[in-house]
Amino acid sequence: MMGWKSLLSRAAVLACIVADGACAGTLNDNVVFTDYTPLSSNVELARRLLSPLTSAQLPELVAKTGKKLSEQPVDLAQEKFVVTVPSTKPANGYGLMVFVPPWDAAKVPDAWADVLDQYGIIYVSEANAGNDANPIGRREPLALLAYANIVKRYPIDPARVYVSGFSGGSRIAMRLALAYPDIFRGALLNSGSDPIGDAIVPLPSKDLFERFQESSTLAYVTGADDTTVLQADRASRHAMSAWCVFNVQSHDMRGTGHHSADPASVGWALDVLDKHAPPDAGELAQCRGGIDAELAGKFREVDALIAAGDRDQARARLDEIDKRYGGLAAPKSVDLETGLGK
Repeated sequence: MMGWKSLLSRAAVLACIVADGACAGTLNDNVVFTDYTPLSSNVELARRLLSPLTSAQLPELVAKTGKKLSEQPVDLAQEKFVVTVPSTKPANGYGLMVFVPPWDAAKVPDAWADVLDQYGIIYVSEANAGNDANPIGRREPLALLAYANIVKRYPIDPARVYVSGFSGGSRIAMRLALAYPDIFRGALLNSGSDPIGDAIVPLPSKDLFERFQESSTLAYVTGADDTTVLQADRASRHAMSAWCVFNVQSHDMRGTGHHSADPASVGWALDVLDKHAPPDAGELAQCRGGIDAELAGKFREVDALIAAGDRDQARARLDEIDKRYGGLAAPKSVDLETGLGK
């Protein structure tokens, strides 16, 4: 049976989460949040995380089911989070690490808590959002809601807001960093990543992607013996470079397989993320110019097919453009698709 001291301690912890003030040096579990954000709405999730043609088709697909698209994909009253608060608040406010788990428990990875405390970073993660959960229907909105509720309750330094995850959760974290660079200034990708610029991880709108290129940092941390993930990391980093994302660094943990980052590796990643080194402006401009020229050539091919009356081939090419260039091709890709009709 829980004693009075334990009850009072737990009550004090919960009071810190409900109130605007911060409880320093505490770990709070079974936390329930109450505030929603437009960032986690179904419409905004589709706009940022799906390709433009897929997002444009969503209302029609939902209508065919006879249902209506809800405002938010999750009911916060039914959700639980874990939150750790550092013992000391930095002068510019706490940093924030939103963690997407591969498991269903809301917990802190082994040995991360002390490092996050040293760096003055609040940690938040959700329960029942492991690898079997729906990414866009659950895992991604829960991470965004965690961010929104922490920012409302604690003084947060916006320059030190990061997203992370382990294994499959790291792959979701990478998608969130790509689609929400106006929130997350970087990502700690721990043993999980994907290439960007395809049907699985489409590029966001041009304004968001340019912000990602200019101000986001990625720190890859993977076990040196985790050969399958290391190969995926190489493919991911190659794609980042091809799409003009240059603020990328990697670190292999010696003698480690598929395991969450050790304290030294977490510290290395946080040092990388905190540097906020901007990319070389000339290199970035030249790289972007190459992509713009390539995309313009693809659209000329579509225009030629439409002019020749080959609408089926034009649709097929638009689908290819949508998969590869995503939001960089919008709104022209959507306008052309609409013009082609059924």
